[in-house]
Amino acid sequence: MFGKRKERGLREAGWGQTLFAGAIGLIYFFPVLWIIMTAFKTRTDALATPPKFIFTPTLDNFVSVFWRVSQQGNEAISTGFGLYFFNSVFVAASGVLLALIIGTLAAYGFSRYPLKGNDTYLFVILTTRMLPPIIVIIPIFLMFRLTGMSGSYYGVILLYAAFNLPFSIWMMKSFFDELSGDVEDAARLDGSSERGVFFRICLPQLKAGLAATAVFALILTWNEFLFALLLTGSDTRTVPVAMARTIGGELGVDWGLLAAIITLFLIPVFGVTYLLQNHLLRGVTFGTIKK
Repeated sequence: MFGKRKERGLREAGWGQTLFAGAIGLIYFFPVLWIIMTAFKTRTDALATPPKFIFTPTLDNFVSVFWRVSQQGNEAISTGFGLYFFNSVFVAASGVLLALIIGTLAAYGFSRYPLKGNDTYLFVILTTRMLPPIIVIIPIFLMFRLTGMSGSYYGVILLYAAFNLPFSIWMMKSFFDELSGDVEDAARLDGSSERGVFFRICLPQLKAGLAATAVFALILTWNEFLFALLLTGSDTRTVPVAMARTIGGELGVDWGLLAAIITLFLIPVFGVTYLLQNHLLRGVTFGTIKK
Protein backbone atom coordinates (compact mmCIF):
# COMPACT_ATOMS: atom_id res chain seq x y z
CA MET A 1 0.00 0.00 0.00
CA PHE A 2 2.79 2.40 0.93
CA GLY A 3 4.64 1.57 -2.30
CA LYS A 4 1.60 2.29 -4.46
CA ARG A 5 0.96 5.55 -2.65
CA LYS A 6 4.56 6.61 -3.15
CA GLU A 7 4.44 5.66 -6.84
CA ARG A 8 1.23 7.67 -7.30
CA GLY A 9 2.81 10.65 -5.53
CA LEU A 10 5.84 10.51 -7.82
CA ARG A 11 3.56 10.31 -10.86
CA GLU A 12 1.56 13.32 -9.73
CA ALA A 13 4.76 15.25 -9.03
CA GLY A 14 5.99 14.38 -12.52
CA TRP A 15 2.77 15.68 -14.09
CA GLY A 16 3.04 18.85 -12.02
CA GLN A 17 6.61 19.47 -13.16
CA THR A 18 5.61 18.82 -16.77
CA LEU A 19 2.74 21.30 -16.62
CA PHE A 20 4.95 23.90 -14.94
CA ALA A 21 7.67 23.47 -17.56
CA GLY A 22 5.05 23.65 -20.31
CA ALA A 23 3.65 26.90 -18.91
CA ILE A 24 7.12 28.47 -18.68
CA GLY A 25 7.92 27.30 -22.20
CA LEU A 26 4.68 28.80 -23.52
CA ILE A 27 5.49 32.15 -21.91
CA TYR A 28 8.91 32.25 -23.56
CA PHE A 29 7.55 31.02 -26.91
CA PHE A 30 4.54 33.36 -26.98
CA PRO A 31 6.37 36.29 -28.72
CA VAL A 32 7.43 33.92 -31.52
CA LEU A 33 3.91 32.51 -31.70
CA TRP A 34 2.49 36.04 -31.94
CA ILE A 35 4.85 36.86 -34.83
CA ILE A 36 3.76 33.73 -36.68
CA MET A 37 0.10 34.60 -36.11
CA THR A 38 0.67 38.17 -37.32
CA ALA A 39 2.21 36.80 -40.52
CA PHE A 40 -1.19 35.32 -41.41
CA LYS A 41 -3.17 38.49 -40.62
CA THR A 42 -4.32 41.25 -42.92
CA ARG A 43 -3.01 44.76 -42.31
CA THR A 44 -6.28 45.68 -40.56
CA ASP A 45 -6.20 42.62 -38.28
CA ALA A 46 -2.52 43.19 -37.43
CA LEU A 47 -3.30 46.75 -36.21
CA ALA A 48 -6.58 45.89 -34.49
CA THR A 49 -7.15 47.06 -30.91
CA PRO A 50 -7.62 44.98 -28.83
CA PRO A 51 -5.43 42.37 -30.55
CA LYS A 52 -7.26 39.63 -32.45
CA PHE A 53 -6.59 36.05 -31.48
CA ILE A 54 -9.32 34.71 -33.77
CA PHE A 55 -9.12 35.87 -37.39
CA THR A 56 -9.33 34.65 -40.98
CA PRO A 57 -5.81 33.63 -42.04
CA THR A 58 -4.35 34.80 -45.33
CA LEU A 59 -1.18 34.05 -47.29
CA ASP A 60 -0.99 37.48 -48.91
CA ASN A 61 1.89 38.56 -46.68
CA PHE A 62 4.02 35.59 -47.72
CA VAL A 63 3.28 36.28 -51.39
CA SER A 64 4.21 39.95 -50.88
CA VAL A 65 7.58 38.93 -49.48
CA PHE A 66 8.65 37.68 -52.91
CA TRP A 67 6.30 39.50 -55.31
CA ARG A 68 4.73 42.95 -55.52
CA VAL A 69 2.23 44.38 -57.96
CA SER A 70 3.57 46.94 -60.43
CA GLN A 71 2.28 50.51 -60.41
CA GLN A 72 0.17 49.75 -63.46
CA GLY A 73 -1.29 46.81 -61.55
CA ASN A 74 -1.02 44.38 -64.44
CA GLU A 75 2.06 42.34 -63.53
CA ALA A 76 3.95 40.94 -60.54
CA ILE A 77 7.51 42.12 -59.92
CA SER A 78 10.06 40.22 -57.87
CA THR A 79 11.11 41.94 -54.64
CA GLY A 80 14.49 40.19 -54.60
CA PHE A 81 13.91 38.45 -51.27
CA GLY A 82 14.53 35.07 -52.87
CA LEU A 83 18.11 36.17 -53.52
CA TYR A 84 18.43 37.59 -50.00
CA PHE A 85 17.33 34.29 -48.45
CA PHE A 86 19.82 32.43 -50.63
CA ASN A 87 22.56 34.85 -49.58
CA SER A 88 21.80 34.33 -45.89
CA VAL A 89 21.81 30.55 -46.21
CA PHE A 90 24.95 30.44 -48.37
CA VAL A 91 26.98 32.92 -46.31
CA ALA A 92 25.95 31.49 -42.93
CA ALA A 93 26.48 27.85 -43.93
CA SER A 94 29.84 28.54 -45.57
CA GLY A 95 31.10 30.69 -42.69
CA VAL A 96 30.04 28.17 -40.04
CA LEU A 97 31.47 25.21 -41.97
CA LEU A 98 34.81 26.96 -42.50
CA ALA A 99 35.02 28.00 -38.83
CA LEU A 100 34.07 24.49 -37.73
CA ILE A 101 36.75 22.82 -39.87
CA ILE A 102 39.57 25.17 -38.83
CA GLY A 103 38.36 25.35 -35.22
CA THR A 104 38.19 21.56 -34.84
CA LEU A 105 41.70 21.08 -36.19
CA ALA A 106 43.05 23.86 -33.97
CA ALA A 107 41.20 22.53 -30.93
CA TYR A 108 42.68 19.07 -31.49
CA GLY A 109 46.15 20.58 -31.56
CA PHE A 110 45.60 22.65 -28.41
CA SER A 111 44.16 19.64 -26.59
CA ARG A 112 46.54 16.89 -27.65
CA TYR A 113 49.77 18.83 -28.32
CA PRO A 114 49.79 21.76 -25.88
CA LEU A 115 52.56 24.29 -26.39
CA LYS A 116 54.41 26.28 -23.77
CA GLY A 117 52.02 29.07 -22.82
CA ASN A 118 49.05 27.13 -24.17
CA ASP A 119 46.59 28.90 -21.88
CA THR A 120 47.94 32.29 -22.94
CA TYR A 121 47.35 31.48 -26.61
CA LEU A 122 43.81 30.36 -25.86
CA PHE A 123 43.13 33.52 -23.88
CA VAL A 124 44.42 35.69 -26.73
CA ILE A 125 42.14 33.81 -29.14
CA LEU A 126 39.18 34.35 -26.81
CA THR A 127 39.84 38.10 -26.46
CA THR A 128 39.27 38.56 -30.20
CA ARG A 129 35.67 37.44 -29.62
CA MET A 130 35.21 39.78 -26.66
CA LEU A 131 35.52 42.91 -28.79
CA PRO A 132 32.15 44.43 -29.75
CA PRO A 133 31.75 44.49 -33.54
CA ILE A 134 31.21 48.27 -33.56
CA ILE A 135 34.81 48.77 -32.35
CA VAL A 136 36.44 46.93 -35.25
CA ILE A 137 34.03 47.87 -38.02
CA ILE A 138 36.07 50.86 -39.27
CA PRO A 139 39.40 49.01 -39.79
CA ILE A 140 37.55 46.04 -41.27
CA PHE A 141 35.64 48.34 -43.62
CA LEU A 142 38.88 49.99 -44.77
CA MET A 143 40.54 46.60 -45.16
CA PHE A 144 37.67 45.37 -47.33
CA ARG A 145 37.87 48.44 -49.55
CA LEU A 146 41.65 48.14 -50.02
CA THR A 147 41.51 44.42 -50.82
CA GLY A 148 38.45 44.65 -53.04
CA MET A 149 36.42 42.24 -50.90
CA SER A 150 33.65 44.73 -50.17
CA GLY A 151 30.34 43.48 -51.51
CA SER A 152 31.68 39.98 -52.25
CA TYR A 153 30.57 36.61 -50.94
CA TYR A 154 34.02 35.38 -49.97
CA GLY A 155 34.77 38.54 -47.97
CA VAL A 156 31.72 38.18 -45.72
CA ILE A 157 32.23 34.41 -45.44
CA LEU A 158 35.85 34.84 -44.31
CA LEU A 159 34.80 37.53 -41.84
CA TYR A 160 32.04 35.39 -40.30
CA ALA A 161 34.42 32.42 -40.12
CA ALA A 162 37.03 34.56 -38.36
CA PHE A 163 34.52 35.79 -35.77
CA ASN A 164 33.18 32.29 -35.14
CA LEU A 165 36.64 30.72 -34.94
CA PRO A 166 37.43 31.59 -31.27
CA PHE A 167 34.08 30.21 -30.16
CA SER A 168 34.59 27.04 -32.23
CA ILE A 169 38.11 26.46 -30.87
CA TRP A 170 37.08 26.84 -27.24
CA MET A 171 33.96 24.71 -27.63
CA MET A 172 35.69 21.89 -29.49
CA LYS A 173 38.73 21.92 -27.19
CA SER A 174 36.47 21.27 -24.21
CA PHE A 175 35.02 18.26 -26.03
CA PHE A 176 38.45 16.91 -26.97
CA ASP A 177 39.59 17.28 -23.36
CA GLU A 178 36.72 15.04 -22.23
CA LEU A 179 37.80 12.17 -24.49
CA SER A 180 39.91 9.41 -23.05
CA GLY A 181 43.37 9.22 -24.57
CA ASP A 182 43.73 5.47 -23.94
CA VAL A 183 41.85 4.48 -27.09
CA GLU A 184 43.94 6.90 -29.15
CA ASP A 185 47.16 5.47 -27.70
CA ALA A 186 45.97 1.96 -28.47
CA ALA A 187 45.26 2.98 -32.07
CA ARG A 188 48.77 4.44 -32.38
CA LEU A 189 50.28 1.22 -31.05
CA ASP A 190 48.33 -0.67 -33.71
CA GLY A 191 50.02 1.45 -36.35
CA SER A 192 47.39 4.09 -36.98
CA SER A 193 48.64 7.48 -38.16
CA GLU A 194 47.75 10.75 -36.47
CA ARG A 195 45.33 11.45 -39.29
CA GLY A 196 43.68 8.09 -38.71
CA VAL A 197 43.43 8.73 -34.97
CA PHE A 198 41.81 12.09 -35.61
CA PHE A 199 39.30 10.98 -38.25
CA ARG A 200 38.55 7.42 -37.10
CA ILE A 201 38.81 7.66 -33.31
CA CYS A 202 38.15 11.25 -32.22
CA LEU A 203 35.65 12.70 -34.68
CA PRO A 204 33.10 9.83 -34.45
CA GLN A 205 32.90 10.48 -30.70
CA LEU A 206 32.38 14.22 -31.17
CA LYS A 207 29.23 14.30 -33.27
CA ALA A 208 27.37 15.89 -30.37
CA GLY A 209 30.06 18.52 -29.91
CA LEU A 210 30.16 19.34 -33.62
CA ALA A 211 26.36 19.67 -33.67
CA ALA A 212 26.26 21.96 -30.63
CA THR A 213 29.07 24.16 -31.93
CA ALA A 214 27.51 24.37 -35.39
CA VAL A 215 24.08 25.38 -34.04
CA PHE A 216 25.42 28.12 -31.76
CA ALA A 217 27.73 29.46 -34.49
CA LEU A 218 24.84 29.40 -36.98
CA ILE A 219 22.63 31.44 -34.67
CA LEU A 220 25.36 34.04 -34.18
CA THR A 221 25.95 34.29 -37.93
CA TRP A 222 22.32 34.06 -39.01
CA ASN A 223 21.27 37.11 -36.99
CA GLU A 224 24.32 39.30 -37.73
CA PHE A 225 23.35 42.76 -38.98
CA LEU A 226 26.16 45.34 -38.65
CA PHE A 227 28.78 43.71 -40.90
CA ALA A 228 26.14 42.62 -43.39
CA LEU A 229 24.82 46.19 -43.58
CA LEU A 230 28.21 47.79 -44.31
CA LEU A 231 30.11 45.07 -46.17
CA THR A 232 27.54 43.53 -48.53
CA GLY A 233 26.30 44.84 -51.85
CA SER A 234 22.96 44.73 -53.60
CA ASP A 235 23.70 41.21 -54.91
CA THR A 236 25.09 39.84 -51.63
CA ARG A 237 22.65 41.47 -49.21
CA THR A 238 21.32 39.20 -46.48
CA VAL A 239 17.83 39.02 -44.98
CA PRO A 240 18.50 41.11 -41.80
CA VAL A 241 19.61 44.04 -43.97
CA ALA A 242 16.73 43.62 -46.40
CA MET A 243 14.33 43.31 -43.48
CA ALA A 244 15.46 46.65 -42.06
CA ARG A 245 14.82 48.30 -45.43
CA THR A 246 11.18 47.17 -45.39
CA ILE A 247 10.47 49.19 -42.24
CA GLY A 248 9.05 52.62 -42.96
CA GLY A 249 7.26 54.09 -45.92
CA GLU A 250 4.37 56.47 -46.33
CA LEU A 251 1.86 54.07 -44.77
CA GLY A 252 4.06 53.13 -41.83
CA VAL A 253 5.33 49.68 -40.93
CA ASP A 254 3.54 46.78 -42.61
CA TRP A 255 3.62 44.47 -39.59
CA GLY A 256 2.08 41.55 -41.46
CA LEU A 257 4.78 41.68 -44.15
CA LEU A 258 7.53 42.07 -41.56
CA ALA A 259 6.15 39.14 -39.53
CA ALA A 260 6.05 36.99 -42.68
CA ILE A 261 9.72 37.75 -43.37
CA ILE A 262 10.66 36.89 -39.78
CA THR A 263 8.64 33.66 -39.92
CA LEU A 264 10.43 32.54 -43.07
CA PHE A 265 13.72 33.62 -41.54
CA LEU A 266 13.11 31.39 -38.51
CA ILE A 267 12.42 28.22 -40.51
CA PRO A 268 16.07 27.29 -41.38
CA VAL A 269 17.25 27.70 -37.77
CA PHE A 270 14.31 25.69 -36.44
CA GLY A 271 14.94 23.03 -39.09
CA VAL A 272 18.65 22.66 -38.33
CA THR A 273 18.01 22.59 -34.58
CA TYR A 274 15.28 19.96 -35.01
CA LEU A 275 17.48 17.73 -37.18
CA LEU A 276 20.37 17.96 -34.72
CA GLN A 277 18.34 17.85 -31.51
CA ASN A 278 19.51 14.35 -30.53
CA HIS A 279 23.15 15.42 -30.76
CA LEU A 280 22.50 18.92 -29.45
CA LEU A 281 21.28 17.85 -26.01
CA ARG A 282 24.27 15.57 -25.61
CA GLY A 283 26.58 18.33 -26.82
CA VAL A 284 25.52 20.98 -24.30
CA THR A 285 25.77 18.47 -21.42
CA PHE A 286 29.01 16.81 -22.57
CA GLY A 287 31.19 15.96 -19.60
CA THR A 288 28.40 16.31 -17.03
CA ILE A 289 26.11 13.37 -17.91
CA LYS A 290 27.43 9.90 -18.60
CA LYS A 291 26.02 8.41 -21.77
